[in-house]
Amino acid sequence: MNKPTLDHIGIAVKSLDAAKIYEALGLSVNHIETVATQGVRTAFLSAGDADIELLEPSGPESTVAKFIEKRGEGIHHICFRVDDIEAHLGKLKAQGYRLINEAPVPGAHGCRVAFLHPAAGNGVLIELSEKQ
Repeated sequence: MNKPTLDHIGIAVKSLDAAKIYEALGLSVNHIETVATQGVRTAFLSAGDADIELLEPSGPESTVAKFIEKRGEGIHHICFRVDDIEAHLGKLKAQGYRLINEAPVPGAHGCRVAFLHPAAGNGVLIELSEKQ
């Protein structure tokens, strides 16, 4: 297993129009995608070696919609790119960390992703992502 690298920071927003502030800073949206398995529309903006991912809920039952209802818009998660997601999940589970996904699920860009419970990350939702 290689050392994980920062892939993106996910920000929960009511609308992808929130990209305007990042565009005003000189970033540009380079990819928009609906991720049905997560109940979101996403917009990715490149920010150097990592991205900003804006997450717009696709309906009121989306976990992102519930996040916004409870906490408001803002940082939702951080994502680390890994080379062997199953190995990382197995290691974390063996060490007693609480996982939301014990097996990878489909994510944006055709990646396989899994989330760790915020309790595992000191209140921060952590996503692991493996490119296909």
